[in-house]
Amino acid sequence: MAKPKLSFICQNCGAVTTRWQGKCDACGEWNTIVEENTSGGIGGGPQRGRRKGSPSALLPLSGEMEEAPRIVSGIDEFDRATGGGIVRGSALLIGGDPGIGKSTLLMQAAAALSRGGNSVVYVSGEEAVAQVRLRAQRLKAADTSVQLMAETNVEDILATLAESRRPDLVIIDSIQTLWSDMAESAPGTVTQVRTGVQALVRYAKASGAAVILVGHVTKDGQIAGPRVVEHMVDAVLYFEGEGGHHYRILRTVKNRFGPTDEIGVFEMSDIGLREVRNPSELFLGERNEKAPGAAVFAGMEGTRPVLVEIQALVAPSALGTPRRAVVGWDQPRLAMVLAVLEAHCGVRLGQHDVYLNVAGGFRISEPAADLAVAAALVSSLSGAALPSDCVYFGEVSLSGAVRPVAHAGQRLKEAEKLGFRQSVLPAASADLPRSGEMVPHEVETLPDLVGRVASGGLPSDG
Repeated sequence: MAKPKLSFICQNCGAVTTRWQGKCDACGEWNTIVEENTSGGIGGGPQRGRRKGSPSALLPLSGEMEEAPRIVSGIDEFDRATGGGIVRGSALLIGGDPGIGKSTLLMQAAAALSRGGNSVVYVSGEEAVAQVRLRAQRLKAADTSVQLMAETNVEDILATLAESRRPDLVIIDSIQTLWSDMAESAPGTVTQVRTGVQALVRYAKASGAAVILVGHVTKDGQIAGPRVVEHMVDAVLYFEGEGGHHYRILRTVKNRFGPTDEIGVFEMSDIGLREVRNPSELFLGERNEKAPGAAVFAGMEGTRPVLVEIQALVAPSALGTPRRAVVGWDQPRLAMVLAVLEAHCGVRLGQHDVYLNVAGGFRISEPAADLAVAAALVSSLSGAALPSDCVYFGEVSLSGAVRPVAHAGQRLKEAEKLGFRQSVLPAASADLPRSGEMVPHEVETLPDLVGRVASGGLPSDG
């Protein structure tokens, strides 16, 4: 009998070491290394020996597909995040905080696909069948033909799926609860997660059924387990939301069959998730138009323009080191904008506390928000409110110049649709609409904008 092979694997990053140690050298986390039995390997069991490889057929890129390449659920926000629908034979990984609504979203998507004539199998490793049925009744999805299974063994799940007609979609909730006979470690460990994902991805590619995997997240908000799992699947989506807000955002961070920066916006209600057709109205719902320190930013999330309010508060500080607090934006980016304001615009903020917040709990990642942030900061410092019908976007360079950003036309069209009549944007912006009631005010440098905001006006055209 072969001697068991023991390895020490980090449960945070998946790094393998030959001995136990308190701190992982790869990711720097403490007390995450666990001893696991990996004698069976990742690809097969202990009884599997070496075999000679067999040749595979080489096929051309061109060719006909027997079925429609995508499965459209009919939930527009979900289909938008997946790139227009779920690709057949693909594997998707969805992560999010506990209780954020991952199971609710997938139950509603499964019901919508089932009503559209698709065969859906829902495998629950965390709840019993009666509990899943109870949630389906609350979501008004119990009248569909979705098939349920409460199982945690990967081999049993694949054997059950092989007995009946190939389903169009298989939902695994969640991957951390599954275990395989190919690995002897406990469920949820790196070896078990990697083995289970590999078996399910292989099933998806061989059968043509789409597989959606639900993954747990760490305290930092990242999907738990080794990063190799995110490389194995075709798409990775994060379900985000703040505890004090009813909205939820399904954000795409990887997609082999579509854009990687799309979002779908939902609102949580007592009967499940409701689609938000116009997220800009949601994030601008409760504006105080006469308060200083508030600027409306016209941003882009994938192919969708989104308008959000950026709020700034600048107050004298009684501390030796003033506070810099940011919610919903990048802290180093704020430090850069503050440095440019002080170096090129003469705005002294060294003795002031600065608080920046993106209203509604929305998170902004693009540098096009620099101009809106600068306008909000100067407005709060001077006490002059910005025009309520004006939007701002543009990237600020370290020299104080305002650089153009992409999709200026789409940003302006969205703002005009919501009743905004003015915009402050970089002077070299392309694809600007030449018709309509929107009045663009182009700026070349940040000092020009600061002078106009502090005096209560807008920059002149051109």
